[in-house]
Amino acid sequence: MKTLSNIKKDLEFNNGLSNLIEVLKNIAVSQFHALEGRMKNYDILLNTINGFFELVDPHQDNHPFLIPGNKMQIVVAVTSDSGLLGGLNMQVVNAALHELEQMPGRLVVVGERGKTYARETKIAFVSFGGIKEEEQYYQVKQLRDYLVSSFLKESAGYLKVVFPRPISFTVQKAEVVNFLPFRPESKEGSSSQASLPDVILDSRPEDIIGYLAYLWMGQKLSQIFVLSRLAEFAARFVHLEGSSQRLKEMDKTLRLQYFRIRHELIDRNMRELFSARLLYAG
Repeated sequence: MKTLSNIKKDLEFNNGLSNLIEVLKNIAVSQFHALEGRMKNYDILLNTINGFFELVDPHQDNHPFLIPGNKMQIVVAVTSDSGLLGGLNMQVVNAALHELEQMPGRLVVVGERGKTYARETKIAFVSFGGIKEEEQYYQVKQLRDYLVSSFLKESAGYLKVVFPRPISFTVQKAEVVNFLPFRPESKEGSSSQASLPDVILDSRPEDIIGYLAYLWMGQKLSQIFVLSRLAEFAARFVHLEGSSQRLKEMDKTLRLQYFRIRHELIDRNMRELFSARLLYAG
């Protein structure tokens, strides 16, 4: 049974830990809102690229970015370098492994946490460093160049990216985005594809397709990297909030123990004192 001094030390420790958790929560919130405010929107560019691909008949131009070469795929899992995410990194890796169960392929992992989980599965993979805001442009370029090169060299049919998407500040989930073969996002009320011969092109269609897909992948990876960081901050806040609630429950239990033991000691001392006075009076 714990003594009063031990319980008091535990209460003091919990109080200090609770204050630290509150500081970390505030940091996660401020990082989330700061990054959200700096997030760039590439909708105009992506819509323009999608508009061009609506003019292309993939069956007429057998480009590897449009027509799957075979049933082999490359799956990218975007994770973080830090913990305190409540298993979000594990969800991303599990979703990537699920995709590989459906179709054979190769795994590419971004982030130290994903590398740790992937090693436990004994599956071969290629790894890249975690997302760093100051190096994000070069990280996107490095990853995109590697994926395009590997996709063409291995004649892969599919390229998918799994990342944590922040549905809201308190809800995140692992989402799978199909990169290749490229499929333009259809718009409501849009007409059917126009015929390629009706379009005047200064370059070969395959060169334009390759460049625009290359450009689209870079902008899409940039968005995914930012969304992944937002999900990381939000998941960290949720995890810390859960820890804070559990700490409050522990603190409540310790306080009940403290007052119970203290009252027992007071009652015992009063009984001993009363007994001593009776003996003395006798």
